[in-house]
Amino acid sequence: MLYFITKSILSGVIIAIVSTIAKRQPAVGALVASLPLVSILGMIWLWHDTHDRTRMAAHIGATFWFVIPSLPMFLLMPWLLNRGLPFWLTLMIGCALTAGLYLGMVAIGPRIGLRI
Repeated sequence: MLYFITKSILSGVIIAIVSTIAKRQPAVGALVASLPLVSILGMIWLWHDTHDRTRMAAHIGATFWFVIPSLPMFLLMPWLLNRGLPFWLTLMIGCALTAGLYLGMVAIGPRIGLRI
């Protein structure tokens, strides 16, 4: 249980740091947010828990393929905000787009030989 609490606190601290930096310097906050910190932490926790090379390789490969459908959200949301849409509506549309693209990746990926 202590291990889970430690993981949760560390992950939460990273999110708090990113949001604090972004309030002062949006570009620097975006840079820190774009770092694959969550992915790296996930890899560290998975390795600590399993020491399984095959599982780790599968996890890293799948992470790569799931990053791709998340990227259009970061183009759509600023475009919508700059056209006057409210933030919460923009966020919902961005999340819906990403969810749809994730579903597409899950449906199409294996058909083209991706292991996800």
